[in-house]
Amino acid sequence: MSVPAAVVDVAWLAANLAAPNLIVLDASIPPVVPGLNSVNAEGRFKAIPGARRFDYDKDVCKPDTSLPHMLPGPEIFERKVRALGVNADSALVVYDDCGMYASPRAWWMFRAMGHDNVAVLSGGLPAWIAAKQSLAGALIDEAEAGNFTADFRPHLVSDYRAVLEALENDTRRVLDARPPGRFRGVEPEPRPGLRGGHMPNAENLPFVRLLENGVMKPADELREIFAEFGAPERRLISSCGSGITACVIALAAHEAGLDDVSVYDGSWVEWGTPGHLPVVTD
Repeated sequence: MSVPAAVVDVAWLAANLAAPNLIVLDASIPPVVPGLNSVNAEGRFKAIPGARRFDYDKDVCKPDTSLPHMLPGPEIFERKVRALGVNADSALVVYDDCGMYASPRAWWMFRAMGHDNVAVLSGGLPAWIAAKQSLAGALIDEAEAGNFTADFRPHLVSDYRAVLEALENDTRRVLDARPPGRFRGVEPEPRPGLRGGHMPNAENLPFVRLLENGVMKPADELREIFAEFGAPERRLISSCGSGITACVIALAAHEAGLDDVSVYDGSWVEWGTPGHLPVVTD
């Protein structure tokens, strides 16, 4: 079985939850965006039945770096994902407990490692709960080792050098998913020690603008939004605070038919660190 699209709804997942090659992954991470709340912040822990933990903050991430949850190399990613029981033919559905906040990064990570049979659950765990679907009180913590093989796609990942070049190239656009106040430097960053502001020539596309009532906007509306920034004629790089909501932009762009959006993995936690990278506040 294959997922029918990059975003699937609750009804589809409920109907296919027992499919033998389907694996559900919980990619939740505590939110740093004001007003965004986890349905697991209080009370009994809730999960989609059979879901496994995909922890890209502390486990499936690059070791030996001060930057948070950086994409690991293909060898590490392959080993970690196999330990979760993921196979080459697995159909993956990722979700998070805030809606569509952290799960798009898991989707992007799998795509960056060559696995296209992956989808984000529309509305995430809040939508699953709202639909009164069955819940589990814990995640699956053991699985038979899988045979997943990573096939890294470097064009889906950007480093600061690629961003510097793109900022001076009129055929490219760098889109920043942070809230407007942080983009302008008038509101503090949630992580201490970072400069306020944005990259010169970057443009602000707050990730919440791509969502409506916690789900992705229709493709035609997304195309209109991206057209404001010169797409599809201009190739896009997405950035944010630490590489999480930049992937909401990447997912929305994919839904709009723009498949080659690259994510700046270091994002503002790297760029905003005091140093040689330029920052403006206009």
